[in-house]
Amino acid sequence: MFDKSKNKQTGNLGEDTATDFLISKGYKILARNLFFAFGEIDILAEKDRSIVIVEVKTVRGSGFGLAQDLVRFAKQNKLRMLARAVEQQYPGKTIRIDVIAIDFSGSEPKIEHIESAVEG
Repeated sequence: MFDKSKNKQTGNLGEDTATDFLISKGYKILARNLFFAFGEIDILAEKDRSIVIVEVKTVRGSGFGLAQDLVRFAKQNKLRMLARAVEQQYPGKTIRIDVIAIDFSGSEPKIEHIESAVEG
């Protein structure tokens, strides 16, 4: 049976882990869970004069496949719409969409950062 609260806890843990990871790599976190009428940005960050929209996907095992594979076509389109909205808030800045995939099935989380994972 699907436990929505456990799924939400896993997602929150993934976003916390991704935030810590990005900070350790020199990213400045601008916002988390940024809501728009048509979607949400998990993490909005900045690095090297680029604004980075970060989609975080978290799994606790291989039952659903790789975490990054969960960013399907519809989600990619939504991320592109969000990027256009962010462009208006940060005119002249380069906007990039990254995916951070986290797998908590082992003793240590496996983190994969895919830069420019979704093209505009």
